[in-house]
Amino acid sequence: MPLTRRLALASLGAAALPLPLWARSPAAPSASLAFDPFNAASDAPLLKMGSKGAATARAQILFDRVWFSPGEIDGAFGRNLQRMVRAYQGANGLKETGTVDEATWKALREADSAPLLTRYTITEKDAAGPFAKTPTSMAARAELKALPYASLSEALAERFHVAPAFLQQLNPGVKLAAGAEIVVPNVLDSKAPTRASQRLEIDKAEHVLFVLDGDGKPAAGFPISMGNEARDPLPVGKMAIKNAVEMPSYTYNPAILKTAPKNAAKAEIPPGPNNPVGTIWLGLTKPHWGIHGTPEPSRVGHDESNGCIHLTNWDAERLAKVVKVGAQVDVRA
Repeated sequence: MPLTRRLALASLGAAALPLPLWARSPAAPSASLAFDPFNAASDAPLLKMGSKGAATARAQILFDRVWFSPGEIDGAFGRNLQRMVRAYQGANGLKETGTVDEATWKALREADSAPLLTRYTITEKDAAGPFAKTPTSMAARAELKALPYASLSEALAERFHVAPAFLQQLNPGVKLAAGAEIVVPNVLDSKAPTRASQRLEIDKAEHVLFVLDGDGKPAAGFPISMGNEARDPLPVGKMAIKNAVEMPSYTYNPAILKTAPKNAAKAEIPPGPNNPVGTIWLGLTKPHWGIHGTPEPSRVGHDESNGCIHLTNWDAERLAKVVKVGAQVDVRA
Protein backbone atom coordinates (compact mmCIF):
# COMPACT_ATOMS: atom_id res chain seq x y z
CA MET A 1 0.00 0.00 0.00
CA PRO A 2 1.46 3.45 -0.90
CA LEU A 3 2.66 5.48 2.07
CA THR A 4 0.27 8.35 1.32
CA ARG A 5 -2.73 6.03 1.42
CA ARG A 6 -1.53 4.41 4.65
CA LEU A 7 -1.13 7.83 6.28
CA ALA A 8 -4.58 8.88 5.08
CA LEU A 9 -6.18 5.76 6.54
CA ALA A 10 -4.33 6.23 9.81
CA SER A 11 -5.59 9.81 10.11
CA LEU A 12 -9.18 8.73 9.47
CA GLY A 13 -9.07 5.83 11.94
CA ALA A 14 -10.06 2.22 11.37
CA ALA A 15 -13.75 2.99 11.85
CA ALA A 16 -13.70 5.10 8.67
CA LEU A 17 -13.04 2.05 6.49
CA PRO A 18 -16.06 0.92 4.46
CA LEU A 19 -17.88 -2.03 6.01
CA PRO A 20 -20.14 -4.75 4.64
CA LEU A 21 -23.81 -3.71 4.63
CA TRP A 22 -24.71 -5.93 7.58
CA ALA A 23 -21.98 -4.27 9.66
CA ARG A 24 -23.27 -0.70 9.29
CA SER A 25 -26.26 -0.69 11.62
CA PRO A 26 -25.86 1.96 14.36
CA ALA A 27 -28.14 -0.11 16.57
CA ALA A 28 -25.67 -2.98 16.60
CA PRO A 29 -22.17 -1.70 17.46
CA SER A 30 -20.89 -5.24 18.06
CA ALA A 31 -21.52 -5.96 14.37
CA SER A 32 -18.61 -3.76 13.26
CA LEU A 33 -15.71 -5.45 11.47
CA ALA A 34 -13.55 -2.34 11.85
CA PHE A 35 -10.27 -3.14 13.59
CA ASP A 36 -10.54 -1.18 16.86
CA PRO A 37 -14.26 -1.80 17.60
CA PHE A 38 -13.83 -5.50 16.83
CA ASN A 39 -10.92 -5.87 19.24
CA ALA A 40 -12.45 -3.66 21.93
CA ALA A 41 -15.84 -5.42 22.03
CA SER A 42 -16.55 -7.00 25.42
CA ASP A 43 -20.23 -7.84 25.06
CA ALA A 44 -21.51 -11.40 25.35
CA PRO A 45 -24.37 -11.84 22.89
CA LEU A 46 -26.07 -15.22 22.74
CA LEU A 47 -24.88 -16.93 19.55
CA LYS A 48 -26.54 -19.99 18.07
CA MET A 49 -26.95 -21.82 14.78
CA GLY A 50 -27.57 -19.26 12.04
CA SER A 51 -25.99 -16.30 13.89
CA LYS A 52 -23.87 -14.12 11.61
CA GLY A 53 -21.62 -11.11 11.94
CA ALA A 54 -18.66 -9.77 13.84
CA ALA A 55 -19.65 -11.31 17.20
CA THR A 56 -19.75 -14.76 15.57
CA ALA A 57 -16.36 -14.10 13.95
CA ARG A 58 -14.94 -13.13 17.36
CA ALA A 59 -16.23 -16.38 18.82
CA GLN A 60 -14.72 -18.36 15.95
CA ILE A 61 -11.33 -16.73 16.50
CA LEU A 62 -11.48 -17.40 20.24
CA PHE A 63 -12.31 -21.07 19.66
CA ASP A 64 -9.54 -21.34 17.07
CA ARG A 65 -7.03 -19.85 19.52
CA VAL A 66 -7.90 -22.42 22.21
CA TRP A 67 -7.59 -25.22 19.61
CA PHE A 68 -11.28 -26.07 19.33
CA SER A 69 -11.26 -25.29 15.65
CA PRO A 70 -14.36 -23.95 13.86
CA GLY A 71 -12.78 -24.75 10.49
CA GLU A 72 -12.81 -21.70 8.25
CA ILE A 73 -13.42 -18.42 10.10
CA ASP A 74 -16.23 -16.79 8.14
CA GLY A 75 -18.50 -14.95 10.57
CA ALA A 76 -21.27 -17.56 10.29
CA PHE A 77 -22.42 -19.97 13.04
CA GLY A 78 -22.68 -23.38 11.40
CA ARG A 79 -22.38 -27.02 12.40
CA ASN A 80 -18.61 -26.95 12.81
CA LEU A 81 -18.78 -24.14 15.36
CA GLN A 82 -21.72 -25.75 17.16
CA ARG A 83 -19.77 -29.00 17.52
CA MET A 84 -16.80 -27.17 18.99
CA VAL A 85 -18.91 -25.07 21.33
CA ARG A 86 -20.48 -28.18 22.82
CA ALA A 87 -17.13 -29.99 23.09
CA TYR A 88 -15.41 -27.01 24.71
CA GLN A 89 -18.26 -26.58 27.18
CA GLY A 90 -18.12 -30.24 28.20
CA ALA A 91 -14.33 -30.18 28.58
CA ASN A 92 -14.45 -27.07 30.77
CA GLY A 93 -17.30 -27.92 33.12
CA LEU A 94 -19.84 -25.66 31.41
CA LYS A 95 -23.43 -26.49 30.58
CA GLU A 96 -23.43 -28.11 27.13
CA THR A 97 -25.88 -25.82 25.35
CA GLY A 98 -24.23 -25.73 21.93
CA THR A 99 -24.70 -21.95 22.04
CA VAL A 100 -22.13 -19.31 22.90
CA ASP A 101 -23.70 -18.03 26.10
CA GLU A 102 -22.36 -15.64 28.73
CA ALA A 103 -20.50 -18.36 30.65
CA THR A 104 -18.80 -19.58 27.48
CA TRP A 105 -17.72 -16.04 26.49
CA LYS A 106 -16.27 -15.61 29.96
CA ALA A 107 -14.31 -18.89 29.83
CA LEU A 108 -12.93 -18.15 26.37
CA ARG A 109 -11.79 -14.64 27.29
CA GLU A 110 -10.19 -15.83 30.51
CA ALA A 111 -8.33 -18.52 28.55
CA ASP A 112 -6.95 -16.06 25.98
CA SER A 113 -6.99 -12.27 26.20
CA ALA A 114 -4.92 -11.49 23.08
CA PRO A 115 -6.41 -9.11 20.45
CA LEU A 116 -8.56 -11.06 18.01
CA LEU A 117 -7.54 -9.13 14.90
CA THR A 118 -4.04 -8.11 13.95
CA ARG A 119 -2.37 -6.39 11.01
CA TYR A 120 -0.06 -8.11 8.55
CA THR A 121 2.07 -6.62 5.78
CA ILE A 122 2.21 -8.82 2.69
CA THR A 123 5.83 -9.58 1.80
CA GLU A 124 7.50 -9.88 -1.60
CA LYS A 125 7.92 -13.60 -0.88
CA ASP A 126 4.19 -13.96 -0.19
CA ALA A 127 3.27 -12.23 -3.44
CA ALA A 128 5.83 -14.15 -5.53
CA GLY A 129 4.03 -17.45 -5.12
CA PRO A 130 4.31 -19.59 -7.14
CA PHE A 131 0.58 -19.77 -7.87
CA ALA A 132 -1.21 -22.00 -10.36
CA LYS A 133 -4.70 -23.34 -10.91
CA THR A 134 -5.09 -27.03 -10.12
CA PRO A 135 -6.03 -29.15 -13.14
CA THR A 136 -9.25 -31.13 -12.85
CA SER A 137 -7.92 -34.50 -13.94
CA MET A 138 -5.49 -36.57 -11.92
CA ALA A 139 -3.52 -37.35 -15.09
CA ALA A 140 -2.90 -33.64 -15.68
CA ARG A 141 -1.95 -33.09 -12.04
CA ALA A 142 0.57 -35.93 -12.22
CA GLU A 143 2.43 -34.09 -14.98
CA LEU A 144 3.17 -31.14 -12.70
CA LYS A 145 6.11 -30.73 -10.31
CA ALA A 146 3.96 -29.30 -7.49
CA LEU A 147 0.41 -28.25 -6.64
CA PRO A 148 0.77 -24.77 -5.08
CA TYR A 149 -1.95 -22.37 -4.04
CA ALA A 150 -4.04 -21.00 -6.89
CA SER A 151 -3.72 -17.38 -5.74
CA LEU A 152 -2.29 -15.06 -3.12
CA SER A 153 -5.80 -14.75 -1.67
CA GLU A 154 -6.02 -18.51 -1.14
CA ALA A 155 -2.54 -18.64 0.41
CA LEU A 156 -3.27 -15.82 2.87
CA ALA A 157 -6.70 -17.21 3.73
CA GLU A 158 -5.25 -20.59 4.69
CA ARG A 159 -2.39 -19.01 6.64
CA PHE A 160 -4.86 -17.08 8.80
CA HIS A 161 -7.56 -19.81 8.97
CA VAL A 162 -10.15 -17.66 7.23
CA ALA A 163 -12.52 -18.03 4.28
CA PRO A 164 -11.25 -16.01 1.29
CA ALA A 165 -14.53 -14.09 1.07
CA PHE A 166 -14.31 -13.13 4.74
CA LEU A 167 -10.70 -12.02 4.30
CA GLN A 168 -12.01 -9.66 1.64
CA GLN A 169 -14.72 -8.41 4.02
CA LEU A 170 -12.05 -7.61 6.59
CA ASN A 171 -10.13 -5.65 3.95
CA PRO A 172 -12.66 -3.85 1.71
CA GLY A 173 -11.04 -2.12 -1.22
CA VAL A 174 -7.53 -3.40 -0.40
CA LYS A 175 -5.57 -4.94 -3.27
CA LEU A 176 -3.63 -7.98 -2.11
CA ALA A 177 -0.06 -7.28 -3.19
CA ALA A 178 3.44 -6.95 -1.74
CA GLY A 179 3.58 -4.05 0.72
CA ALA A 180 -0.15 -3.96 1.42
CA GLU A 181 -1.16 -4.00 5.07
CA ILE A 182 -4.16 -6.21 5.75
CA VAL A 183 -6.34 -7.08 8.74
CA VAL A 184 -6.36 -10.78 9.65
CA PRO A 185 -7.47 -13.05 12.51
CA ASN A 186 -4.78 -13.24 15.20
CA VAL A 187 -4.36 -17.02 15.13
CA LEU A 188 -0.69 -17.70 14.43
CA ASP A 189 0.65 -17.50 17.99
CA SER A 190 -1.94 -19.63 19.77
CA LYS A 191 -0.38 -22.10 22.17
CA ALA A 192 -0.89 -25.86 21.92
CA PRO A 193 -2.81 -27.29 24.89
CA THR A 194 -0.38 -28.40 27.57
CA ARG A 195 -2.69 -31.19 28.74
CA ALA A 196 -2.80 -32.95 25.35
CA SER A 197 -1.97 -36.68 25.51
CA GLN A 198 -1.09 -39.16 22.79
CA ARG A 199 -4.68 -40.37 22.55
CA LEU A 200 -7.01 -39.32 19.75
CA GLU A 201 -10.72 -39.95 19.53
CA ILE A 202 -12.74 -39.68 16.34
CA ASP A 203 -16.47 -39.13 16.82
CA LYS A 204 -18.03 -40.30 13.55
CA ALA A 205 -21.50 -39.03 14.41
CA GLU A 206 -20.25 -35.52 15.16
CA HIS A 207 -17.52 -35.40 12.46
CA VAL A 208 -14.91 -34.32 15.00
CA LEU A 209 -11.39 -35.47 15.88
CA PHE A 210 -10.42 -34.87 19.50
CA VAL A 211 -7.02 -34.82 21.15
CA LEU A 212 -7.70 -36.13 24.64
CA ASP A 213 -6.06 -35.24 27.94
CA GLY A 214 -4.96 -37.70 30.62
CA ASP A 215 -8.51 -37.87 31.99
CA GLY A 216 -10.05 -38.64 28.63
CA LYS A 217 -11.51 -35.16 28.14
CA PRO A 218 -10.99 -33.18 24.91
CA ALA A 219 -7.92 -30.94 25.07
CA ALA A 220 -8.35 -29.91 21.42
CA GLY A 221 -10.85 -30.59 18.67
CA PHE A 222 -10.95 -30.35 14.89
CA PRO A 223 -13.82 -30.79 12.41
CA ILE A 224 -13.30 -33.60 9.91
CA SER A 225 -14.74 -35.10 6.75
CA MET A 226 -14.72 -38.83 6.07
CA GLY A 227 -16.37 -41.45 3.90
CA ASN A 228 -20.02 -42.32 4.46
CA GLU A 229 -21.35 -45.79 5.24
CA ALA A 230 -21.98 -46.58 1.58
CA ARG A 231 -18.60 -45.29 0.33
CA ASP A 232 -15.39 -46.15 2.17
CA PRO A 233 -16.79 -45.97 5.73
CA LEU A 234 -14.33 -45.30 8.53
CA PRO A 235 -14.19 -48.50 10.61
CA VAL A 236 -15.04 -48.28 14.31
CA GLY A 237 -12.27 -49.49 16.58
CA LYS A 238 -8.72 -48.79 17.66
CA MET A 239 -5.68 -48.09 15.48
CA ALA A 240 -2.52 -45.98 15.74
CA ILE A 241 -0.48 -43.43 13.83
CA LYS A 242 2.36 -45.26 12.05
CA ASN A 243 4.07 -42.42 10.14
CA ALA A 244 4.02 -38.66 9.59
CA VAL A 245 4.91 -36.93 6.32
CA GLU A 246 5.10 -33.20 5.61
CA MET A 247 4.19 -32.05 2.09
CA PRO A 248 3.36 -35.59 0.96
CA SER A 249 2.84 -36.75 -2.59
CA TYR A 250 -0.34 -38.75 -3.22
CA THR A 251 -0.67 -42.07 -4.98
CA TYR A 252 -3.92 -41.98 -6.93
CA ASN A 253 -5.01 -45.61 -7.19
CA PRO A 254 -8.42 -45.96 -8.86
CA ALA A 255 -8.48 -49.66 -7.96
CA ILE A 256 -9.23 -48.80 -4.31
CA LEU A 257 -11.48 -45.77 -4.93
CA LYS A 258 -15.17 -46.54 -5.44
CA THR A 259 -15.84 -43.20 -7.17
CA ALA A 260 -12.90 -43.31 -9.60
CA PRO A 261 -13.83 -42.85 -13.29
CA LYS A 262 -13.74 -45.95 -15.49
CA ASN A 263 -10.41 -46.53 -17.21
CA ALA A 264 -8.65 -44.09 -14.83
CA ALA A 265 -4.95 -44.81 -14.53
CA LYS A 266 -2.84 -44.99 -11.42
CA ALA A 267 -0.80 -41.81 -10.95
CA GLU A 268 1.59 -40.15 -8.50
CA ILE A 269 0.33 -36.66 -7.63
CA PRO A 270 3.04 -34.13 -6.65
CA PRO A 271 3.08 -32.40 -3.25
CA GLY A 272 1.69 -28.99 -2.36
CA PRO A 273 -1.22 -27.45 -0.43
CA ASN A 274 -3.60 -28.32 -3.29
CA ASN A 275 -2.51 -31.95 -3.34
CA PRO A 276 -5.50 -34.23 -2.52
CA VAL A 277 -4.00 -34.96 0.94
CA GLY A 278 -2.87 -31.39 1.58
CA THR A 279 0.24 -30.47 3.53
CA ILE A 280 0.30 -33.26 6.16
CA TRP A 281 -0.19 -37.02 6.10
CA LEU A 282 -0.50 -39.02 9.34
CA GLY A 283 -0.65 -42.63 8.21
CA LEU A 284 -2.70 -45.10 10.23
CA THR A 285 -2.08 -48.76 10.97
CA LYS A 286 -5.10 -49.61 8.81
CA PRO A 287 -3.67 -49.91 5.27
CA HIS A 288 -4.41 -47.02 2.87
CA TRP A 289 -5.96 -44.92 5.65
CA GLY A 290 -4.67 -41.69 7.13
CA ILE A 291 -5.42 -38.37 8.77
CA HIS A 292 -4.49 -35.55 6.44
CA GLY A 293 -5.09 -32.06 5.08
CA THR A 294 -7.22 -31.05 2.13
CA PRO A 295 -7.20 -28.51 -0.70
CA GLU A 296 -10.85 -27.64 0.02
CA PRO A 297 -11.13 -26.33 3.61
CA SER A 298 -14.69 -25.04 3.10
CA ARG A 299 -15.92 -28.63 2.73
CA VAL A 300 -14.40 -29.99 5.94
CA GLY A 301 -17.07 -31.10 8.39
CA HIS A 302 -19.79 -30.66 5.78
CA ASP A 303 -19.15 -33.00 2.85
CA GLU A 304 -18.18 -36.65 2.64
CA SER A 305 -14.86 -37.83 1.29
CA ASN A 306 -13.38 -40.84 -0.49
CA GLY A 307 -12.46 -42.32 2.86
CA CYS A 308 -9.66 -41.28 5.24
CA ILE A 309 -10.00 -38.39 7.69
CA HIS A 310 -9.75 -34.90 6.19
CA LEU A 311 -8.90 -31.77 8.20
CA THR A 312 -8.11 -28.29 6.98
CA ASN A 313 -4.41 -27.97 6.19
CA TRP A 314 -3.83 -25.70 9.18
CA ASP A 315 -5.58 -28.07 11.58
CA ALA A 316 -3.66 -31.05 10.21
CA GLU A 317 -0.44 -29.10 10.75
CA ARG A 318 -1.44 -28.22 14.32
CA LEU A 319 -2.39 -31.82 15.04
CA ALA A 320 0.99 -33.01 13.75
CA LYS A 321 2.70 -30.73 16.27
CA VAL A 322 1.15 -32.44 19.28
CA VAL A 323 0.95 -36.12 18.30
CA LYS A 324 3.76 -38.55 17.61
CA VAL A 325 4.10 -41.80 15.72
CA GLY A 326 2.51 -44.42 17.93
CA ALA A 327 -0.33 -42.18 19.15
CA GLN A 328 -3.51 -44.18 19.73
CA VAL A 329 -6.64 -43.49 17.67
CA ASP A 330 -10.05 -44.65 18.88
CA VAL A 331 -12.86 -44.40 16.30
CA ARG A 332 -16.34 -44.27 17.81
CA ALA A 333 -19.69 -44.44 16.03
